[in-house]
Amino acid sequence: MNVGVKDVAQLAGVSIGTVSNVLNHPERVSAATRERVNSAIEKLGFVRNAAASQLRAGLSRSVGLVVLNASNPFFTELARGAEDHASAQNISVLVGNSGEDARREADYLDLFEEQRVRGVLLSPVGDVSARLTRLRARGIPTVLVDRQTYREDFSSVSVDDVEGGRLAAAHLVSLGRRRIAFAGGPTSLRQVRDRLDGARAALREAGLPGPDVHETHAMTTAAGREVADALLRLPVERRPDGVFAANDLLALGIMQGLLFRGSVRIPEDVALVGYDDIDFAASAAVPLSSVRQNATQLGRTAMELLLAEASSGPGFTPRQIVAQPELVARASTTGQDPAHD
Repeated sequence: MNVGVKDVAQLAGVSIGTVSNVLNHPERVSAATRERVNSAIEKLGFVRNAAASQLRAGLSRSVGLVVLNASNPFFTELARGAEDHASAQNISVLVGNSGEDARREADYLDLFEEQRVRGVLLSPVGDVSARLTRLRARGIPTVLVDRQTYREDFSSVSVDDVEGGRLAAAHLVSLGRRRIAFAGGPTSLRQVRDRLDGARAALREAGLPGPDVHETHAMTTAAGREVADALLRLPVERRPDGVFAANDLLALGIMQGLLFRGSVRIPEDVALVGYDDIDFAASAAVPLSSVRQNATQLGRTAMELLLAEASSGPGFTPRQIVAQPELVARASTTGQDPAHD
């Protein structure tokens, strides 16, 4: 049976307004009355409907976060950064995993809109411009995270993925690698396209042909092993001597496939670079070189922007924050692991 405020008031012998004051403004109620009301609450097992209270007040204590792939430790760290800042403000974070599926992404945005969350952090699958406009019209601010927006009327927090791709490919070239492959996908993801564009720019600057592109259906270790199988089917003389994977999970899958299915040496035969620098990168069978982006800081900064906009309302000036990536070279390209990461 659902127990309501009316039931508590009846058992405690007070008005509904007095129960409301005990719940929301206890300083307005005498100690004896508070004790009587709290005793009734405990006896009845009453649990306040915080969501309903927040809706009546017009101010939710929750925000929504939609990530591309919850199984990727990068997004776990991003969520942790967002939650750390939110919890300090007494805000809860509701996390949804789109799984790189636009339909699932839309379903989560529908849910968060229905819940009237205070705001939404979104790592989008595709073009979400129309949806951002709709959410704002409903009074729900949105910040894109791990994706730069080119609309000045919305905020975003991202890393320069074009520069990250350029760093990865330039690193391979600096080591004397000349047949470069790129693995990543789907290319409908802006992050993948930007990283590929950066790699192409670096190879162009070096006077080398563009990378041999292996588009994947997902950014997972399983997809990486499929890329490894494709590389192993190539004649040795056509096999790349350097591979840039669009994230670390792909790179780790490629590493597994090359080492254990084809006895390819890394980095002697194939030098390998990933992206994100997740914790597993440094502890891989061959420590993985990777382009580092600080996921925890991305999440924290995005949450700061979101809550600032939610508090400021229409007077808020959106910001587009773009952090710079860093290449971390390890044994998968250099043959040596650095003493300190």
